[in-house]
Amino acid sequence: MRPSSSVTKRAPSRARCSDAWDGFEAADGGTILLDEIGDLPAEAQVALLRVLQEREIERVGSSHPIAVDVRVIVATNQDLEAAVARGAFRADLFYRLNVFPIAVPALRQRADDLPVLVEYLVERFAKRAGKKITRIEQRTMTLLQAYDWPGNVRELQNVIERGVVLCEGETFSIDDSWLKAKGAPAGGAQERATIEAALAATKGRVAGPTGAAAKLGMPRQTLDSKIRALRIDKVQFRPR
Repeated sequence: MRPSSSVTKRAPSRARCSDAWDGFEAADGGTILLDEIGDLPAEAQVALLRVLQEREIERVGSSHPIAVDVRVIVATNQDLEAAVARGAFRADLFYRLNVFPIAVPALRQRADDLPVLVEYLVERFAKRAGKKITRIEQRTMTLLQAYDWPGNVRELQNVIERGVVLCEGETFSIDDSWLKAKGAPAGGAQERATIEAALAATKGRVAGPTGAAAKLGMPRQTLDSKIRALRIDKVQFRPR
């Protein structure tokens, strides 16, 4: 809805301001984040589209439209184009929202971001629990970087919060079984086979444009972390 410093008055909008739309009035002149937009029911999609198009809302029980000037940011973990194709998401709303799309890779593709995220979450949950945690065990960090994180950041948050709750000293650590219980062994075996195949094809070379990291489409540091966590001997693939 922005950038726009003014709102043009139009015919009264039929979009009613339920509890969900109260946020638009509160965010007037600012920004509103609509999370999990892909789960929005069909009726709410219609209401949201009208709000975006008319730049007006109406309180429940009122017939007087209220002009709003709001920058809208939406987030979803779903493929909205696929949802449009199967009729689960309105095409007109999708195109109205898809002005400046930003695709954020899954956490498993951003292993290099994990140290910063883990440090932040440990500090956050430790403060909430009234604990003092000053360091993170290296074995734990390696384990976290090697995991696939099917539940993305929310799963990471749950693991870190659990670790903080059980932490009895100033060093943060987790138990290996926490991740293995989520199905890591099968995934780990498949990942090991994939990495070993890439190392074999590149004769043990990890870095560079012809290395295994490039072949697998991941940062070199990420692949190094996975190789260490899976205890793969990359030397065996080098020419003798």
